Amino acid sequence: MAKTKQTTQVGKHKIDLTNLEKVLWPDDGFVKAELIQYYLTVAPTMIPHIKGRPLSFVRFPDGIYGENFFQKNRPRYSPDWLDHEKMGDGDDDEGGRKSDYLLATDDASMVWFANHACIELHQIHARRPHFDKSDYVVFDLDPPEGYPFPDVAALAFELKEYLEGHDYHCFAKTTGRKGVHVVVPLEPRYSFDEVFNTAKALAQPFVRARKTNTTLEIRKEKRTDKVLVDVYRNRPSQTIVAPYSLRGSVGAPVSMPLTWEQLEVLKNPVDYNIRSVPEALKVDGDPWEAMPAFAVRLHTDRKAPAKKKRNVGKSRTHKTPEQLEDYEKKRAFDKTPEPGAELLDGEGNAFVVHRHHASRLHYDLRLEKDGALRSWAIPKGLPPRPGVKRLAVIVEDHPLEYLTFEGEIPKGEYGAGPMWVYAMGKYETTKDKKDGSFYFRLQSKALTAEYRMFNTRGKDWIIERLEAPQIDWLQDKIEPMLAESRPDVPGGSEWIYELKWDGVRAMVSVEEGEIRIRTRSQRDVTEHFPELQLADESFRASAALFDGEIVCLDDQGKPVFTDVMGRLHARGEKGIERAKSRHPAVCYLFDCLYLDGRSLTNDPVERRREWLADAIKPGGSYRLSEAVEDGAALFEAAKTLGLEGIVAKESGAGYLPGRRSSNWLKVKVRQTLECRIIGYTEGKGDRAQAFGALHIAVDGEPAAGKGKKGAGELQYLGKVGGGFDDKTLTKVFAEVEALEQIERPIKQKPVDDVHSVWVDPTLFCEVQYASYTNNGTLREPVFLRMRPDLSPENV
Repeated sequence: MAKTKQTTQVGKHKIDLTNLEKVLWPDDGFVKAELIQYYLTVAPTMIPHIKGRPLSFVRFPDGIYGENFFQKNRPRYSPDWLDHEKMGDGDDDEGGRKSDYLLATDDASMVWFANHACIELHQIHARRPHFDKSDYVVFDLDPPEGYPFPDVAALAFELKEYLEGHDYHCFAKTTGRKGVHVVVPLEPRYSFDEVFNTAKALAQPFVRARKTNTTLEIRKEKRTDKVLVDVYRNRPSQTIVAPYSLRGSVGAPVSMPLTWEQLEVLKNPVDYNIRSVPEALKVDGDPWEAMPAFAVRLHTDRKAPAKKKRNVGKSRTHKTPEQLEDYEKKRAFDKTPEPGAELLDGEGNAFVVHRHHASRLHYDLRLEKDGALRSWAIPKGLPPRPGVKRLAVIVEDHPLEYLTFEGEIPKGEYGAGPMWVYAMGKYETTKDKKDGSFYFRLQSKALTAEYRMFNTRGKDWIIERLEAPQIDWLQDKIEPMLAESRPDVPGGSEWIYELKWDGVRAMVSVEEGEIRIRTRSQRDVTEHFPELQLADESFRASAALFDGEIVCLDDQGKPVFTDVMGRLHARGEKGIERAKSRHPAVCYLFDCLYLDGRSLTNDPVERRREWLADAIKPGGSYRLSEAVEDGAALFEAAKTLGLEGIVAKESGAGYLPGRRSSNWLKVKVRQTLECRIIGYTEGKGDRAQAFGALHIAVDGEPAAGKGKKGAGELQYLGKVGGGFDDKTLTKVFAEVEALEQIERPIKQKPVDDVHSVWVDPTLFCEVQYASYTNNGTLREPVFLRMRPDLSPENV
C-alpha cells in the first residue's frame, strides 16, 4: 500500500496523519483513522486520568496480527511540543539509567500517539509532581484462559468488600481482556515500595481465605486454574493499561472504568469497544471522574497528628506575619456566624469554593496554605472550558474552619449575604513558576479539574481551566431527564412534588449574557421567544444550564398548550413579534444541571433547587416551579384547576440526562367525559375492516365538562382513535355501522371530512382526556367504554 499523508490542525499543533485507511483490526475491519478518532473523542474523559503520568505504549504498526513492540522511551522523531519526563526505572536505575517517558497533555498528544499506531497506552502509578510517590494501589485480577468473566467480577466484589473493611474506597475497570483491575486511590505520600508492601500484606490473607480459586503465584505454570491477585504491578517501574485505552485484541476492546452496578451485570468485557465506548460516555459519563476525591492514607498510616489551634488574638502567633489580621479586622465576631481568626495545623491540601451572594454574586476560591486559606474572589465563577479566562481578585486569607462554613452573614456586616459550599475537597499544586503563577488540580466529588492561576497586576489574577470537560454542558446537546408514569400519587417523606406544566419542555443554557433554548428534540427555538432572551434581567449566573417548561398562560394563570405551540409556528421577525404580543410566554424552571463552573447533576434534588432558586432573579419571564411536601393536596389542586398533573421527585436523587427514571414519577390528571358518537373515519391498514377513529361531540358547551343531552347544538370534540383492542374495535364498529348515515351534524368541517362517515348521534361512549384545546376539542382522548345506559331508549 502506498503511503498517504494529510495534515490536520489539532488545537495549537499541526500533525501529519499517514495511512489512515490501514486496517489495524482485520477481523473487525477497523482502520487507523478510527483509532485516531476514538482517542480524539475520548480525550476529554481520558486525559484527566493520565495527564502528568509517564506513559508507555504497545505499538502495532502492521495491525494486531503483525509485529508489535512495547515502547517507553521517547522516540527521537517526536515533536518538541510533546511533554516528556526522565525517570529512573526502579532497580535498573542503580547505574544511573533513566527512561525518557512521553506524557499526554491535550488532544494533539492523543492524536500523535494514535497516528503512530500506539493502540495501547500504559501508565505508571504516579503523576507530576510526585513521580516517586504512588497515587493508587492496584489489584489486578488475572484469570486463566477460559475462566468465566462473571466469576472474575464476583471475586472483584469480594475484594471490594474486604478492602472497604480497611476504609478504602474501591474503583473497578476491565483490563480490556479477561481480567479486572480493582483500584484504590491514595494520597501521594508513599514510595512505590511502601505501597507494594502494603498491597501484598493486604492480599495475603484475602488469598489464604480463597485458596481454591485465587493465588499470589505469578508463574503461569503454577496457577493453571486459579485467578492471580497480582499486586506485583505496584512495584517501581511497573505499569497498568490506562483507563479507556484500547487493546490490540479482536473486537478492539477497551479497558473500561465501570460502576460496580455496571460490572455486576457485564457478561463480556468486549462489549466495551472502539465503537461502543464513546456512546457509553455520552450516556453514563465517567465513573472514575471523582476518584481523586476518595484518596486516603495507607491504613497503616491513619493516625494523623492532632490539629493544634493557634490563637490569633492578643498573642498574635502566626505562621506568616499578619496572616489573619486583615480577616479579623473586617469582622465583628459577636455579630457574624463566621469562624474566628485561628490558625490550624491542617493537611496542607484542602480547598473550598463558596458561592457567595453578597452585594454582588461571586465565587470564592480558597486553597489551604500555611495553616490558613489563601482566597480569591471570582466574579463569574470558575471557567467552564479551556480558553475562557476569569478574573480572580485576591482577598484576605481566611481561617481553615472556613472550609465547611455555610450561613447567612448579617446585613451591615462585611460580605453580608448567604454563602454556600459549592465544592470542597483536596487540591494539588502541579507546577509552581518563578513569577508567582501556579498550576493546581482540584479533586472533589463535585469538581475535578486542573487550572492555571497567574497575577496580572496588584490584586488581580486570572484563572483558566487547562482541560476540556468530559461534557460541555453549555454547548453540547443535553437531553432532559424523563419521568415514569404512575396512576396514583406516591406517599411518604422521601418525595417532593411539583406541578406538571402543560407546555414545551426546554433546556435553557446561559453563557456570557447569551441564552439558548432547545426543545426535548434538540430543536433550537431561541428566536421564537424574545422575552426569554434577557439573561442579565433573568439570572444570577454567568454560565448555567436549566431544565424547564415554556408555557403561555390564560387570564386565570392556566397554561394553554395550543398558544405555546402557536408561538413555535410563528415565522419571521414580525410574525414572532405578533405571536409574542398575543400570547406572551413564561418559563417555569424546575432543575439546574450546571452552574458557573461545575455540573450539579450528582447533587441531591433539594440542593439543586437551592442553587436554582438563588440563580433566578424575581420579576422576569423565568419563574421557579415551586415544590411542596403534600403530594395528595397538590394533585387535588391540579385536578380542581384543570391542570395536567404533578411530578413526584425522590429526595436525594441526582439528575440523569436523557434517561427515564423512577426517581421522577408523573401523575397526570385525566378527566372522563360522556360523548355522542357522531361519525367515524375510514379505516386503513390493520383497521381496514373497521374505522380509523370516532368523531365525538357533546350537547351544549364542551367547556362545561359534561355531555348534556338535548341541550342544543352539538359541540364537536374531535376524534378518538386510541384505547381499542381488537375485540372492542369490532364490537363498536358493528354498533356504529348499523346507525343511519346522515349529513355532517356539526358546523365545523374536519380536515378529513371527505373520508368520514356521519351517523345518527344516538350512541354514547366514555373517553378519558388530558384537557381542552383552545378551539374546544379534547387533547389526548382515549376510548374507555360504550355507555348504552345513556342512549335515548334507556333514558
